[in-house]
Formats: sequence, C-alpha cells, structure tokens
Amino acid sequence: MEMNAQMAIASIADAWDDFHAASHIGHIATDADYAAATRLADELVDDGAMEEDHPRHSLFMMLSDLIYAYDQQHHPMPEVHGVQVLRFLMDQHGLRQNQLPEIGRQSVVSEILAGKRSLTVDHIRNLSVRFGINPNAFF
Repeated sequence: MEMNAQMAIASIADAWDDFHAASHIGHIATDADYAAATRLADELVDDGAMEEDHPRHSLFMMLSDLIYAYDQQHHPMPEVHGVQVLRFLMDQHGLRQNQLPEIGRQSVVSEILAGKRSLTVDHIRNLSVRFGINPNAFF
C-alpha cells in the first residue's frame, strides 16, 4: 500500500473514532444501537435534515440507510394483500360491508372479504380515491 493511502486511512480512522465516540453512529447490531440511531434520526428530522439543502442531509440519509438495513433484517414487513388492506381500512374507518359503494352491494363485499371474488381494477381505483391511498397498496 502506498504511503499516501496509509496516511489517508490513518486520518480517516482518527476522524471516525472521534465521530463514533461523539455520535455512536455505526453498524447497527443490536436493538440498543437501533434505538440510539432512531433517536438521532428523529433529532435530525426535527432539525430539518430531511431537506436536500440542509447541511446534515447526507448524515440523515446515511443514518436512514443503516436503520432501513436493520429493519429489513430484523423487522421485515409481512406481505399484505388487497383484501387485508380493505379489512384494515374498514376497521380504521368503522365501516360495515354495506358502507362501501365503491365496491357495490354488500353481498359483493362479503364475497371479496371471504376470498370468493377478487377486487377489480374499478374497485381498487374507487377505493384509492375514497381513502386517499395509492392503488398499489391493494397489490
């Protein structure tokens, strides 16, 4: 290795040690690391670091990537299907089967919820408009 590369690594290592000691940012290996990282990310959000022109935006994005990687490995999201989304929306809005004109008659809603019928493109389009969500949520 060249002398310049060794000096660069030494300089980076010293800066890293100082940075890590001050921030505790690094590889997220434990739930405690995760909690510390999310607390710092929340503080950065409060400071406006989500904005691309913010001086600490890059730090926020790096921290977000570390948090996302930990989440993907340790807290994966279950696969959700359209009927589950529909049930969730009905529950959140206190709706009964006969209160979904976007789908049609109560019997059609019942068949969809029972898995006997599928949501159609029109159903999805209408439900997306009603609830203000992206149609992809149903796929």
